[in-house]
Amino acid sequence: MGRPLIYEIIEKPVTSCIIGLCCAIWFYIQKKSIGYSQVGLSYETAIEGHYWRIITSAFSHISVIHLVFNMSALWSLGVVEQLGHLGLGVQFYLHYTLVLVVLSGALVLAAYHVLIQRFKLEIFRRVTAVGYSCVVFGWMTVLSVKQPSSKLNVFGFLSLPISFAPFESLIFTSIIVPQASFLGHLSGIVVGYAISWGLVHGMNNYWAVTLLWWTVLIFLLSLKHSGACDFGFIEIEPVADASLPSIGFIESGNGRTLQMSSLPVGASELV
Repeated sequence: MGRPLIYEIIEKPVTSCIIGLCCAIWFYIQKKSIGYSQVGLSYETAIEGHYWRIITSAFSHISVIHLVFNMSALWSLGVVEQLGHLGLGVQFYLHYTLVLVVLSGALVLAAYHVLIQRFKLEIFRRVTAVGYSCVVFGWMTVLSVKQPSSKLNVFGFLSLPISFAPFESLIFTSIIVPQASFLGHLSGIVVGYAISWGLVHGMNNYWAVTLLWWTVLIFLLSLKHSGACDFGFIEIEPVADASLPSIGFIESGNGRTLQMSSLPVGASELV
């Protein structure tokens, strides 16, 4: 008889919270009939300033199969939280999950840019990616380097040696699910190796909070700029010299208001 689920949840607090968040977002998307184009990440929307989509695309899933596949793999990878003796653990998992979300999304956009501008493949201009797979593939890669003897369990019955799981899963999903984002998954693998080999390192509480602060700030400002959401407490106004942004507070009827200067300004894939 297996251990009660409550003990597993306690041992994987970050993983459990992320799974709960993704499930809640999926339920909201289904209830509100939101399409992938409204939350997904594409090159075309990125160059329009919709940087907030790097975050929303990572935590959004359109189909229940897509959600179940990613969350079942993530649950298995949550073992990273229990490997403090290998230099991993809860804090490492929390810090580098944020890194994986941001860097893998940026790397996907960089790949689209090269394919569009260098190779003139205009089809990638409107390809829209959604899903948590970038992060899942990233953690697969980290675990394959840090603890190659582990197993990856998917759907509760499919078990893969973790040392081969990143590329096995990359090939498997590309064959079984043709609309799966090869570039998105590959980006997660690349960032995962960068973390494992120490190319991306030094994340502590200070840098994690700093990265989170800038991520939230850019998220909110890009939402405001794109018109996707209206925040009454944020005002974005031009200044005389647009190359010199200013940040300050102005008095309003309801209190202090943040004032910032403004700077000049298709198909879907499951990730």
